[in-house]
Amino acid sequence: MEADELLPEHSILNLDEHLEMQRSIGNETRFRVLNTLVEEGPQSASELRDRLEVRSNTLHYHLDELVDVGLVENRKRKDPDSDGLYSYYRATSLGDGILEHGVRELMRREWDALEAYD
Repeated sequence: MEADELLPEHSILNLDEHLEMQRSIGNETRFRVLNTLVEEGPQSASELRDRLEVRSNTLHYHLDELVDVGLVENRKRKDPDSDGLYSYYRATSLGDGILEHGVRELMRREWDALEAYD
């Protein structure tokens, strides 16, 4: 089977891009970052660092990876927020989708299976 046969007919991503997203979200820190952005909305790097208790350089490494694969975007404000910050991160629609229809769906199925066999 050819790689393009595995994808929907009008997929906006190629197979390599899909797999890169899956590999990216498979890291616990990146999963936690994306989950926080989906659940709590856009946040600055310092807000994420404090909430997730991750060192700044480690966080930026993982944020860069999430941005590179298209799951998160770094947005700039014209005016600073109350803390003087211009930059914030937010989940993209792909990030929200991969979390909800990928990882969370798998977790729901596991819970359902466990409940069925209890």
